[in-house]
Amino acid sequence: MTSYVWGQRSTPFGPSDYQRVVREQLDEWDQPVERWLEKPPPKSPNPNNDVDTSRPWPVPDTGEEARRRLAAAELVRSVDPTAPDEGLDMVEAARVADWDADLTQLLTEARAERATTVDLPLPSSLSVTAVARLREDPEAFARELARPMPRPPAPAARFGTAFHAWIEERFGQQALIEPDELPGRADAGIDDEADLGEVVKRFEDGPFGDRAPHAVEAPFALVLGGQVVRGRIDAVYAEPSAAGDGYLVVDWKTNRHETADPLQLALYRLAWAELTGTPLDRVRAAFHYVRSGRTVHLDDLPDRAALEKLLDV
Repeated sequence: MTSYVWGQRSTPFGPSDYQRVVREQLDEWDQPVERWLEKPPPKSPNPNNDVDTSRPWPVPDTGEEARRRLAAAELVRSVDPTAPDEGLDMVEAARVADWDADLTQLLTEARAERATTVDLPLPSSLSVTAVARLREDPEAFARELARPMPRPPAPAARFGTAFHAWIEERFGQQALIEPDELPGRADAGIDDEADLGEVVKRFEDGPFGDRAPHAVEAPFALVLGGQVVRGRIDAVYAEPSAAGDGYLVVDWKTNRHETADPLQLALYRLAWAELTGTPLDRVRAAFHYVRSGRTVHLDDLPDRAALEKLLDV
């Protein structure tokens, strides 16, 4: 630990309180303290005033250590890296091979540290919400992959999960997983128990309150362009017609703003169609905004080819 007494000002410095504590500790350990300087008395002359200003410091020329480094760099540049190592026995050849491996690793690390871009492979599978983040802001999504940060507990997610669990119970569907493990509920927008009760009442009074679903929380794994996308469809309703079996895929939205991303419904629609072998044109999709009771049907959703193009970022 070091400090200095004189700088460019006329008033000197003295040892800091932290330095004094360290010195006391060293005294207890019987360790010598070298070159201890107390603060000079007031009006003491600054010895820097007597320094010859015609000799600049730091020295602008290259120092001895720098000269040696430059000479070593020039020597390395003068060697042909493709020239064979001649005259080496087995032990020396093995040692040189180890040096080559170490140099290759050091160069790779140095180039990676100086690189302005970082290539990150996508995870083996993505959730539907992750696909939406990837499409909306690829750079932010890449930052999350490179340095994932824990998220604080979200009460809205917990109450949103409780709402989905209530729907399963209402229609006699057996939950396949624990309610607390349901993914993708962070944007549910339910504030507390009272607000949850209000949302439940709005659902009961809405068009789906007494309509029995064909499936609830239906899990799926969809492969798009070699990328696995996983998720759960909130509800599926059977819609038989003269053309054959048809379905309505519905995603509940309990937040106050009706700004849901159609990409989510497109993925659900395609997943259900391929899961059941139903032609895509016989699977409809809609967002149901529980608070307002409004159901928004989306007819112009992308098909498989368009979705794969969206994932090609």
